Order: sequence, then C-alpha cells, then structure tokens
Amino acid sequence: MAASFYKWLLVPVIAFISVSFTKNVAHPFHVSVTEINHNAGDKTLEISCKIFTDDFEKALAQRFKTKVDLGKPELHAAMDTLIKKYLTAAVQVRPSGRAVTYSYIGYELDKEAAYCYFEIQNVPSVSRLEITNTILYDLFDDQMNIMHVTVKGERKSDKVNYPARDLNFSF
Repeated sequence: MAASFYKWLLVPVIAFISVSFTKNVAHPFHVSVTEINHNAGDKTLEISCKIFTDDFEKALAQRFKTKVDLGKPELHAAMDTLIKKYLTAAVQVRPSGRAVTYSYIGYELDKEAAYCYFEIQNVPSVSRLEITNTILYDLFDDQMNIMHVTVKGERKSDKVNYPARDLNFSF
C-alpha cells in the first residue's frame, strides 16, 4: 500500500521538476512549421508559421537591432511590423512561379510558440507552388523548416534543412 502511494506522489513531483528545469533550458532542436491552405472559395492562400518564441525573438532582435518582446501587449504593433518584414523575406510563396503580395494578418502566442498569419489574395487555383523558406537560418545552422500544403483537400508535406531553402509542390 505504501509503495503505491509513493509511486502516485512521485509522478507529479518528477513532472514538476522536469517542467521547472526545462523552462530555463533552451530546447535541443530548432524547427518551424509552416502551413499553407488554398481556400478556393475565397481564392486565397492562407499561411501560418509556428516558431519557438524564444528563437524568434532572438532572430528579430538580431535582424532589426532592437529590443523584442512578443508577449508585451504595449509592443504588439511594433512587433507586428518586425514580424511582417522578417517573414515576408524568409518565406516566399510563388503559385505557378509568379510573384505575389502578402497581407499580414497578425500573430499570437501559445505557450512557447508564436503563430504568425498571412494571406495571399487572388489565387483562384493552384497546380504548382514554389516555396523558399529560410526561417531562423540567420540564427541556427541546424534549423529545420517543415512545410504542409493543402490544395483541394490534398495535403502534402516536406521539409528543408539548413542550408537548403527551396521546395516545390505539384497538385
């Protein structure tokens, strides 16, 4: 009976120690995930990028030589400007090889990740997407960027590892 009580007590204690310890330690891998969804009804490409907040803040601070804190509400508008500049340079999406203009929607934080949202308008159909993705390449030489693209309900995925940068999807 006592042994089962100690096992029951030990699990939450180990979980607390693990969370407390890893909270202050950098994560051991560098990855981002970008989702692109073609919305045929709206004729848009909806883009979301998920990036570890601590890494993203370092990259923004390094690139723009300014203090960065994505979690401070009073800096939200200033952070929007930096994120838009950074990500439109780091992620280029070319439907059928043509250059397009991004509309920046905004960002939000969820635990240790930043979610950033964009939209590309006037894309009635997609047969081919050329994508360049260099998110956090200026910070890490082991960066991996995963891409998920959904067109007409068909989802395709691939990744680029530093220094590779280009992906092509055909539908």
